[in-house]
Amino acid sequence: MVSFTSYFIYRRAENPLQILKFRCTFFFSPETTSWQTYGALRYCHSGSECGKNPKLTPNEKPNRVGLFWDLDNKPPNSIPPYEVANKLRIAASSFGVVRYMAAYANSHTFSHVPQGVREIRKEKELLYRLENKGVIKPNQPYRCKVCGRKFHTNDKLVNHFKQLHEREHAKRMNQIESSRGSRRVKLVAKYSMKMEKYKKAASDILTPKVGYGLADELRRAGFWVQTVSDKPQAADQALQSHIVDIMDHRRVECVVLVSDDSDFVDVINEAKMRCLKTVVIGDIDDGFLKRTADTAFSWEEILMGKAKKQAVSVVKNWKDRDILKRLEWTYNPDEDKNNFSLDDAITEASEDDNID
Repeated sequence: MVSFTSYFIYRRAENPLQILKFRCTFFFSPETTSWQTYGALRYCHSGSECGKNPKLTPNEKPNRVGLFWDLDNKPPNSIPPYEVANKLRIAASSFGVVRYMAAYANSHTFSHVPQGVREIRKEKELLYRLENKGVIKPNQPYRCKVCGRKFHTNDKLVNHFKQLHEREHAKRMNQIESSRGSRRVKLVAKYSMKMEKYKKAASDILTPKVGYGLADELRRAGFWVQTVSDKPQAADQALQSHIVDIMDHRRVECVVLVSDDSDFVDVINEAKMRCLKTVVIGDIDDGFLKRTADTAFSWEEILMGKAKKQAVSVVKNWKDRDILKRLEWTYNPDEDKNNFSLDDAITEASEDDNID
């Protein structure tokens, strides 16, 4: 038998997925005149050691989690939407790997400006007017988050951003939309960093023309945002259909719902009947929806990060409950009676054979 071994080592700091070592051994057997290859590929994330996750056993797979947000019932209000979306994603990731994040609302929810946001805008407008008149001076100059230039007033920063960076972004988008095939893919990859940088800067510098940028901020956080008709319960029906479709295709093992609406009780019960874990996030502590779900958290617990800490014990209790269910013995009198009758018949037949 002839054998040789090759090693391949590759490391790239920018990529969180690092291929540490590839070992491939080839065996040649004259009897079978065939090559057999045995390979072992080990990979790990930048934060773990040699691909080992200490929280998981070798045969254990993390739950796939779906995060569904009823914006009509639970909007972020005066809290920055991007911050709330990230807090929800972090809390949901405590129950497994977040695969789906969807938010539904009608056009009124996206165009509405909360009272707290309107008051903040009025205070800023008054401040900018005083700066333009020279009555007050900012402690630090306004800095453009795209190019880094400094300005003494906010109005000059806004004019600079619109005249330069907004036009550049429009040119990039037109170039991408007019392209097709592989060229379009290359352009998206080429401009992805610049477009993301522009979106972050625009959310801080520019005032949204409609609403307060709720949909754009949620998309930037990774949510799939869907606008439904303005009919009553349209968002609830669309969100329920989405959850049922996800369950029908068995794409998740855990459903996280952000809502206080009791109309979702049937969907939560359906998920529990299919042996899915259910989590509800809302402000009504004694609500029927929270009592129906396996576990529930308040809006305050999500924002303060308490839900992530409590989720560890919740997941542990789920695992213990699943183990007890598998070990649970149930008494079925009909089945036991049939087994007893069959055993008696076999015993009588064997006794007759011995007599013969």
